[in-house]
Amino acid sequence: MDRDIRTVEDVLRLLDGLFAPEADRWTRGAATWWDGFYGERDKPVPFFAAKPDESLVSYLERGLIRPGRALDLGCGPGRNAVYLAAQGFDVDAVDLSPTAIAWAEERAREVQGAGGAVRFHCGDAFALSAGTEAALHGPYDLVHDSGCFHHLPPHRRVSHLALLERVLAPGGHFSLTCFAAGRMGSELPDAAFYREPGLHGGLAYTPGSLRRIFCDLQEVELRAMRQEPADSALFGRDFLWTALFRRPARQVSRRAVRRWTGSGPRPGGSRAVG
Repeated sequence: MDRDIRTVEDVLRLLDGLFAPEADRWTRGAATWWDGFYGERDKPVPFFAAKPDESLVSYLERGLIRPGRALDLGCGPGRNAVYLAAQGFDVDAVDLSPTAIAWAEERAREVQGAGGAVRFHCGDAFALSAGTEAALHGPYDLVHDSGCFHHLPPHRRVSHLALLERVLAPGGHFSLTCFAAGRMGSELPDAAFYREPGLHGGLAYTPGSLRRIFCDLQEVELRAMRQEPADSALFGRDFLWTALFRRPARQVSRRAVRRWTGSGPRPGGSRAVG
Protein backbone atom coordinates (compact mmCIF):
# COMPACT_ATOMS: atom_id res chain seq x y z
CA MET A 1 0.00 0.00 0.00
CA ASP A 2 1.68 3.21 -1.23
CA ARG A 3 1.29 6.42 0.77
CA ASP A 4 4.25 8.36 -0.57
CA ILE A 5 2.72 11.66 -1.71
CA ARG A 6 4.35 14.34 0.42
CA THR A 7 5.53 17.20 -1.81
CA VAL A 8 4.27 19.19 -4.79
CA GLU A 9 6.77 17.34 -6.96
CA ASP A 10 5.28 14.02 -5.77
CA VAL A 11 1.85 15.23 -6.92
CA LEU A 12 3.21 16.35 -10.29
CA ARG A 13 4.84 12.97 -10.89
CA LEU A 14 1.60 11.25 -9.90
CA LEU A 15 -0.27 13.30 -12.51
CA ASP A 16 2.42 12.52 -15.10
CA GLY A 17 1.65 8.86 -14.51
CA LEU A 18 -2.03 9.29 -15.39
CA PHE A 19 -1.01 9.58 -19.03
CA ALA A 20 -0.12 6.53 -21.09
CA PRO A 21 3.65 6.24 -21.73
CA GLU A 22 3.14 6.74 -25.47
CA ALA A 23 1.48 10.12 -24.80
CA ASP A 24 4.50 11.47 -22.92
CA ARG A 25 6.29 14.34 -24.65
CA TRP A 26 7.62 16.18 -21.58
CA THR A 27 9.53 13.85 -19.21
CA ARG A 28 12.90 12.18 -19.65
CA GLY A 29 11.02 9.12 -20.88
CA ALA A 30 9.97 11.07 -23.97
CA ALA A 31 13.54 11.40 -25.25
CA THR A 32 13.21 8.32 -27.48
CA TRP A 33 10.10 9.71 -29.18
CA TRP A 34 11.78 13.05 -29.85
CA ASP A 35 14.92 11.24 -31.10
CA GLY A 36 12.77 9.55 -33.72
CA PHE A 37 11.17 12.87 -34.63
CA TYR A 38 14.47 14.71 -35.06
CA GLY A 39 16.25 11.73 -36.60
CA GLU A 40 14.75 12.34 -40.06
CA ARG A 41 16.27 15.72 -40.91
CA ASP A 42 14.86 15.78 -44.45
CA LYS A 43 11.24 15.83 -43.30
CA PRO A 44 9.32 18.97 -44.41
CA VAL A 45 9.05 20.34 -40.87
CA PRO A 46 9.12 24.17 -40.95
CA PHE A 47 11.07 24.58 -37.71
CA PHE A 48 13.80 22.19 -38.83
CA ALA A 49 15.21 25.04 -40.95
CA ALA A 50 18.07 27.03 -39.44
CA LYS A 51 15.93 30.15 -39.06
CA PRO A 52 15.30 32.09 -35.83
CA ASP A 53 11.77 33.09 -34.79
CA GLU A 54 10.75 36.32 -36.50
CA SER A 55 9.45 37.57 -33.15
CA LEU A 56 12.79 37.02 -31.43
CA VAL A 57 14.61 38.91 -34.18
CA SER A 58 12.03 41.69 -33.94
CA TYR A 59 12.52 42.07 -30.18
CA LEU A 60 16.25 42.61 -30.69
CA GLU A 61 15.86 44.94 -33.66
CA ARG A 62 13.42 47.14 -31.72
CA GLY A 63 15.58 47.18 -28.60
CA LEU A 64 12.99 45.36 -26.46
CA ILE A 65 15.67 42.90 -25.37
CA ARG A 66 19.45 43.25 -25.28
CA PRO A 67 22.30 40.73 -25.25
CA GLY A 68 22.96 39.07 -21.91
CA ARG A 69 22.52 35.58 -20.51
CA ALA A 70 19.83 33.50 -22.24
CA LEU A 71 18.14 30.15 -21.68
CA ASP A 72 16.50 28.39 -24.65
CA LEU A 73 13.90 25.84 -23.47
CA GLY A 74 13.25 22.90 -25.80
CA CYS A 75 15.93 24.14 -28.19
CA GLY A 76 15.50 21.35 -30.76
CA PRO A 77 18.12 21.68 -33.53
CA GLY A 78 19.32 24.95 -32.00
CA ARG A 79 18.06 27.51 -34.51
CA ASN A 80 17.20 30.15 -31.87
CA ALA A 81 20.11 29.34 -29.55
CA VAL A 82 22.67 29.73 -32.34
CA TYR A 83 21.05 32.99 -33.46
CA LEU A 84 21.16 34.42 -29.93
CA ALA A 85 24.82 33.47 -29.56
CA ALA A 86 25.59 35.20 -32.86
CA GLN A 87 23.96 38.34 -31.46
CA GLY A 88 26.25 38.32 -28.43
CA PHE A 89 24.20 36.36 -25.91
CA ASP A 90 25.76 33.80 -23.58
CA VAL A 91 23.37 30.89 -24.08
CA ASP A 92 22.30 27.75 -22.25
CA ALA A 93 20.11 25.55 -24.45
CA VAL A 94 18.29 22.43 -23.24
CA ASP A 95 16.33 19.64 -24.90
CA LEU A 96 15.19 16.14 -23.95
CA SER A 97 16.49 14.61 -27.18
CA PRO A 98 20.17 13.62 -27.62
CA THR A 99 19.54 13.59 -31.39
CA ALA A 100 18.31 17.19 -31.34
CA ILE A 101 21.26 18.28 -29.19
CA ALA A 102 23.75 16.62 -31.55
CA TRP A 103 22.17 18.42 -34.52
CA ALA A 104 22.23 21.73 -32.64
CA GLU A 105 25.90 21.28 -31.79
CA GLU A 106 26.69 20.71 -35.47
CA ARG A 107 24.92 23.94 -36.37
CA ALA A 108 26.73 25.87 -33.66
CA ARG A 109 30.11 24.68 -34.95
CA GLU A 110 29.19 25.82 -38.47
CA VAL A 111 28.55 29.38 -37.37
CA GLN A 112 31.68 31.50 -37.66
CA GLY A 113 32.29 34.58 -35.57
CA ALA A 114 29.43 34.03 -33.12
CA GLY A 115 29.53 36.72 -30.46
CA GLY A 116 28.75 34.34 -27.63
CA ALA A 117 28.84 30.70 -26.63
CA VAL A 118 26.14 28.04 -26.48
CA ARG A 119 26.21 25.38 -23.78
CA PHE A 120 23.94 22.52 -24.76
CA HIS A 121 22.30 20.41 -22.06
CA CYS A 122 20.46 17.16 -22.69
CA GLY A 123 17.70 16.48 -20.18
CA ASP A 124 14.61 17.76 -18.41
CA ALA A 125 14.81 21.55 -17.98
CA PHE A 126 12.71 21.39 -14.81
CA ALA A 127 15.15 18.99 -13.17
CA LEU A 128 18.25 20.71 -14.56
CA SER A 129 17.20 24.06 -13.10
CA ALA A 130 16.38 22.78 -9.61
CA GLY A 131 18.32 21.29 -6.74
CA THR A 132 21.83 21.76 -5.47
CA GLU A 133 23.39 20.14 -8.56
CA ALA A 134 21.46 22.24 -11.07
CA ALA A 135 23.17 22.69 -14.44
CA LEU A 136 21.01 25.65 -15.48
CA HIS A 137 21.96 28.54 -13.23
CA GLY A 138 20.09 31.83 -13.18
CA PRO A 139 19.80 34.64 -13.34
CA TYR A 140 19.03 34.77 -17.06
CA ASP A 141 18.22 38.03 -18.80
CA LEU A 142 16.13 36.13 -21.35
CA VAL A 143 14.27 32.83 -21.22
CA HIS A 144 12.99 31.80 -24.66
CA ASP A 145 10.41 29.04 -25.17
CA SER A 146 9.53 28.30 -28.78
CA GLY A 147 7.20 25.31 -28.92
CA CYS A 148 7.95 23.68 -25.57
CA PHE A 149 5.14 25.17 -23.46
CA HIS A 150 2.25 23.88 -25.60
CA HIS A 151 3.51 20.29 -25.27
CA LEU A 152 3.15 20.37 -21.48
CA PRO A 153 0.10 18.88 -19.74
CA PRO A 154 -1.84 21.37 -17.59
CA HIS A 155 -0.23 20.39 -14.28
CA ARG A 156 3.28 20.96 -15.64
CA ARG A 157 2.55 24.67 -16.04
CA VAL A 158 3.30 24.70 -12.31
CA SER A 159 6.80 23.42 -13.10
CA HIS A 160 7.23 25.94 -15.91
CA LEU A 161 6.26 28.87 -13.68
CA ALA A 162 8.54 27.59 -10.91
CA LEU A 163 11.43 27.43 -13.39
CA LEU A 164 10.84 31.06 -14.39
CA GLU A 165 10.73 32.06 -10.73
CA ARG A 166 14.05 30.33 -10.11
CA VAL A 167 16.04 31.52 -13.10
CA LEU A 168 14.58 34.68 -14.65
CA ALA A 169 16.42 37.79 -13.50
CA PRO A 170 14.56 40.78 -12.07
CA GLY A 171 13.90 42.96 -15.09
CA GLY A 172 14.55 39.97 -17.37
CA HIS A 173 12.31 38.89 -20.24
CA PHE A 174 10.39 35.71 -21.04
CA SER A 175 9.71 35.13 -24.73
CA LEU A 176 7.08 32.56 -25.76
CA THR A 177 5.87 31.00 -29.01
CA CYS A 178 2.89 28.64 -28.68
CA PHE A 179 -0.21 27.28 -30.45
CA ALA A 180 -3.00 29.81 -31.02
CA ALA A 181 -6.58 28.75 -30.26
CA GLY A 182 -8.69 28.52 -33.40
CA ARG A 183 -5.61 27.98 -35.54
CA MET A 184 -3.62 25.07 -34.11
CA GLY A 185 -3.73 22.74 -31.11
CA SER A 186 -6.36 21.15 -28.89
CA GLU A 187 -9.01 23.35 -27.28
CA LEU A 188 -10.23 20.75 -24.79
CA PRO A 189 -10.59 22.07 -21.22
CA ASP A 190 -7.72 21.22 -18.89
CA ALA A 191 -9.63 18.54 -16.97
CA ALA A 192 -10.45 16.64 -20.16
CA PHE A 193 -6.81 15.75 -20.81
CA TYR A 194 -6.83 13.51 -17.73
CA ARG A 195 -9.65 11.48 -19.29
CA GLU A 196 -8.09 11.36 -22.78
CA PRO A 197 -5.22 9.21 -24.08
CA GLY A 198 -2.90 12.12 -24.80
CA LEU A 199 -2.47 15.82 -25.51
CA HIS A 200 -3.78 15.69 -29.11
CA GLY A 201 -0.62 17.17 -30.55
CA GLY A 202 -0.39 20.07 -28.13
CA LEU A 203 -2.55 22.56 -26.25
CA ALA A 204 -3.99 25.71 -27.82
CA TYR A 205 -4.03 28.97 -25.86
CA THR A 206 -5.96 32.22 -26.09
CA PRO A 207 -4.38 35.59 -25.29
CA GLY A 208 -6.55 35.71 -22.17
CA SER A 209 -5.33 32.34 -20.92
CA LEU A 210 -1.68 33.32 -21.46
CA ARG A 211 -2.22 36.55 -19.56
CA ARG A 212 -3.77 34.64 -16.64
CA ILE A 213 -1.03 32.04 -16.53
CA PHE A 214 1.81 34.59 -16.66
CA CYS A 215 0.00 37.25 -14.61
CA ASP A 216 3.01 37.75 -12.32
CA LEU A 217 4.95 39.08 -15.32
CA GLN A 218 4.41 42.35 -17.16
CA GLU A 219 3.15 42.00 -20.72
CA VAL A 220 5.31 43.77 -23.29
CA GLU A 221 3.73 42.35 -26.44
CA LEU A 222 1.33 39.56 -27.40
CA ARG A 223 0.41 39.00 -31.03
CA ALA A 224 0.08 36.43 -33.79
CA MET A 225 3.37 35.36 -35.28
CA ARG A 226 3.95 36.87 -38.69
CA GLN A 227 3.68 34.41 -41.58
CA GLU A 228 7.04 34.30 -43.34
CA PRO A 229 7.49 33.20 -46.97
CA ALA A 230 9.46 30.07 -47.72
CA ASP A 231 12.50 32.03 -48.89
CA SER A 232 12.62 34.21 -45.76
CA ALA A 233 15.63 34.04 -43.46
CA LEU A 234 13.20 33.98 -40.51
CA PHE A 235 10.77 31.40 -39.13
CA GLY A 236 7.17 32.56 -38.90
CA ARG A 237 3.79 30.77 -38.90
CA ASP A 238 0.52 32.56 -38.24
CA PHE A 239 -1.00 29.67 -36.26
CA LEU A 240 1.26 30.62 -33.35
CA TRP A 241 1.12 33.31 -30.69
CA THR A 242 4.26 35.19 -29.83
CA ALA A 243 4.50 36.89 -26.46
CA LEU A 244 7.11 38.87 -24.59
CA PHE A 245 6.79 39.31 -20.84
CA ARG A 246 9.05 41.12 -18.40
CA ARG A 247 9.72 40.25 -14.79
CA PRO A 248 9.31 43.33 -12.58
CA ALA A 249 12.68 44.60 -11.44
CA ARG A 250 11.73 44.38 -7.76
CA GLN A 251 10.03 40.99 -7.91
CA VAL A 252 12.57 38.64 -6.35
CA SER A 253 11.57 35.54 -4.44
CA ARG A 254 13.45 34.57 -1.28
CA ARG A 255 14.21 31.21 -2.86
CA ALA A 256 15.73 32.88 -5.92
CA VAL A 257 17.88 35.14 -3.75
CA ARG A 258 19.24 32.12 -1.89
CA ARG A 259 20.05 30.36 -5.18
CA TRP A 260 21.70 33.32 -6.87
CA THR A 261 23.79 34.40 -3.90
CA GLY A 262 24.77 30.89 -2.89
CA SER A 263 25.46 29.27 -6.25
CA GLY A 264 28.98 28.03 -6.81
CA PRO A 265 30.89 27.25 -9.99
CA ARG A 266 28.95 25.79 -12.88
CA PRO A 267 28.94 22.00 -12.55
CA GLY A 268 29.95 19.73 -15.40
CA GLY A 269 27.68 17.75 -17.66
CA SER A 270 27.19 20.31 -20.42
CA ARG A 271 29.04 20.93 -23.65
CA ALA A 272 30.06 24.38 -24.81
CA VAL A 273 30.00 25.18 -28.50
CA GLY A 274 30.56 28.62 -29.97
